[in-house]
Amino acid sequence: MNTMTKVGIIICDRYRRCAGGKCLRAMKNKEGAFDIYSGTEVELVGFTTCDGCPGGNIEYAGEEMVKNGAQVIHLATGLVVGYPPCPHIETFKAFLEKRYGVRVVVGTHPIPKKYLDMHTSLGTWANAEWKPLVAPTMSDEATRASYD
Repeated sequence: MNTMTKVGIIICDRYRRCAGGKCLRAMKNKEGAFDIYSGTEVELVGFTTCDGCPGGNIEYAGEEMVKNGAQVIHLATGLVVGYPPCPHIETFKAFLEKRYGVRVVVGTHPIPKKYLDMHTSLGTWANAEWKPLVAPTMSDEATRASYD
């Protein structure tokens, strides 16, 4: 029996013109942070931006997504790979989980190789607090390269 998980995606406002192709591809293929849904169906019930720093849309977006049935909210990979990465990720995650009782996953599509190479060179994710934030989207080398 297949189960259904309803998800919402919040992207960084810097990428507000993003068509969502990488996130939707990863959701369909169960890659990156969506690999946790292997063997289940996933339905997208919301897709929006944070509305820019410091995340003015997080409260409204979370409420709307949960009203639409979201069981999990993904904070898009763009929040992690942007230059600089979002300084509010942990606050967004904690707020959404506490306020709406919803699971929050950091990441959507696999981190593209070009971003991994640059952030590795810059030492962006060298701090131990970044390890759990980038882990869901690390994927294998071939998959990362396919998202460049």
